[in-house]
Amino acid sequence: MFYVIPLFRILFRICMTRRKNIILIIASIGIFVEALDIAIINLAVPSIQTHYGLSSDKVQWLQTLYVLLYGGFLIIGGKLSDVIGRKNIFIAGAALFLVTSLGAGLSPSFELLAFFRAIQGMAAALIMPAALSIVTHTFTETRERSKAIAIFSSFAAIGSGSGLSLGGLIATYWGWQWVFFINVPVLMLVLIFAWFALDPDLKKDIKERPDIISGLLLVICLLMLSYGVHEIGHIRENYGRLLALFTGVGLGIYLLKQRLSVHPAPLVDLKLLALPPIITGIGAFLLLGAFFTGFLFLLSLMMQKDMSFSAAKAGLLLVPFSILSAAVAKFLLPGLMKKFDVKQTGILGMALMVAGGFLLICSMMSDHYLPLILLSVACVTGLGMTICFTSFSVISVHGIPSEHYGLASSIASTAYFLGGGLGLSLLSLFIQSSQGINAVTMGPAMVLCLYACVGLVWMLMKQPLAQKQAV
Repeated sequence: MFYVIPLFRILFRICMTRRKNIILIIASIGIFVEALDIAIINLAVPSIQTHYGLSSDKVQWLQTLYVLLYGGFLIIGGKLSDVIGRKNIFIAGAALFLVTSLGAGLSPSFELLAFFRAIQGMAAALIMPAALSIVTHTFTETRERSKAIAIFSSFAAIGSGSGLSLGGLIATYWGWQWVFFINVPVLMLVLIFAWFALDPDLKKDIKERPDIISGLLLVICLLMLSYGVHEIGHIRENYGRLLALFTGVGLGIYLLKQRLSVHPAPLVDLKLLALPPIITGIGAFLLLGAFFTGFLFLLSLMMQKDMSFSAAKAGLLLVPFSILSAAVAKFLLPGLMKKFDVKQTGILGMALMVAGGFLLICSMMSDHYLPLILLSVACVTGLGMTICFTSFSVISVHGIPSEHYGLASSIASTAYFLGGGLGLSLLSLFIQSSQGINAVTMGPAMVLCLYACVGLVWMLMKQPLAQKQAV
């Protein structure tokens, strides 16, 4: 009898451990698909461009709409996860992502494809915070939670790192539609397991509802701003429209600020936005998102349009740099963080981005010399991105009270995606105005390099971070 109770305890722990692992796998696969979809489309872009007969500046809207709506709705997704329930929001986001993936692959026109791609961004903004919340609430002990979050984050990193390679292979052998169709069976399994494995959400009696209207205002302002930037090249023909757009952006920002200052449960606390670490993190992530998203976009066009590589060959060439990125995160980055402070590490990461940008320009001046291009990719995707993203994430929450960590991290992620969307819009302006036999000319490449240079200057100008900030 004395042995029965310990035996039942052991069996209970085994069952609970297996159940927790299943939940971790569900959340991790959800975030893997979301991260994969950001990168996977890059090497499929030239195929989509050819299929619909699009210009390079128009096809970029597939990424711009995705990252803008992702960033704009990310904080709303976190709020809804807290209010409506993490399981409900995770399932809703995964279901919406599944439907829009199917719709995108079946789209008969580019306009419909762009619409489904935009809604995918909204779905991703629901999945990401809900999945993280599921992990943190399932693993409650400090050590197991840290291990679970590390596994969860690695799935996101693997998704981002393998997206380029998979996108190239899929677009070459199956057709570009399958970069969307591949999500359907995976998410169907995720939905089935999530429905049965995840705990039901507890009903909450919350008087204050999340500030959805502020989130919608933010997204509308960003979309108008992006479209306005995109159309500046046609200012003579569209003077009235551009004036109305930028006036609307200014009015929207004013209304957003007023609403955030008076709402009982604002989308973002304005006092938090005034803290030095948040300001530093927002600026760094905006410029990082603008540079990295633009770099992948120009790289895919250059390798396939100007160098006549197939998507599969381009993807396979980039595989080693995904492995290098994982190795840097595992072996090099911990040592760097111990040897240098977080600001110095961030400066190193952005310096690598600048080097990658200059190497890309040098490769174009050398008739697309492949070793220079690969060295540029090594600096950006193999080394710089891992160092920058980690150090900027630490900077964004450095010295901030722990109760604000979640919101500060969400603001940083939002800044990264919004930077990507706005940066692509500005880049497309120079793609329009560039005339040449190549798809990627010197003008867009120099603008891309400018993003990294401004980011480096931004980091150099910042003072050492204080130990503690008050809200």
